[in-house]
Amino acid sequence: MTVRVVLVDDHHMFRTGVRTELLEAAPGFIDFVGEAANVEDAVSVIRREEPDVVLLDVHLPGGTGHGGVDVIHGCLGVETAAGAPVRFLALSVSDAAEDVIAVIRAGARGYVTKTISATDLASAIRRVADGDAVFSPRLAGFVLDAFGVAAGEIAEVDEELDRLSAREREVMRLIARGYQYKEVAKELFISVKTVETHVSSVLRKLQLSSRHELTAWAMGRRLI
Repeated sequence: MTVRVVLVDDHHMFRTGVRTELLEAAPGFIDFVGEAANVEDAVSVIRREEPDVVLLDVHLPGGTGHGGVDVIHGCLGVETAAGAPVRFLALSVSDAAEDVIAVIRAGARGYVTKTISATDLASAIRRVADGDAVFSPRLAGFVLDAFGVAAGEIAEVDEELDRLSAREREVMRLIARGYQYKEVAKELFISVKTVETHVSSVLRKLQLSSRHELTAWAMGRRLI
């Protein structure tokens, strides 16, 4: 499914970079249908294009001082062509609790910071388009505290875990549980050499040096 996206940020170079990196990271997945640099233009293009997801900076010129909130308020009731509500994903340099809470209270479905990778951002866009609430791990705590949201209702963006492929995650969990390479190979119907390759890739991507560190990493995320 192609997700129609409007990108709102007051820095032209940043918008250009986001478009370029997302189109390279997720080719054929995202269709940028518009962009804007201030509150007035953002509301106009969102109402005109009716996108699936709006990537929204929190601080924008115009409005009443909190531009992201003003954009969301200005687009209340706008729906996509399929009849679903337009969903907002805040993409900001700020990780301040007051910014997160303000934009979520206004109606955004998620909030990630600009340190996020293109691959993780593409994943966050997909989740928001599907109706999930998505937050970077540290920011999720603000939402839980402020709104009393059940933890199961929030899909955190785990930037490290999202680096792994589906097969690498399977291998990682078994190795972290104490399985030997031969046991993993038998469990997943793959060769021992393939297991070794996946383990090396997992350790490299997570910047770990041993299976003991991998076990501690997985336990810290309650993956085993």
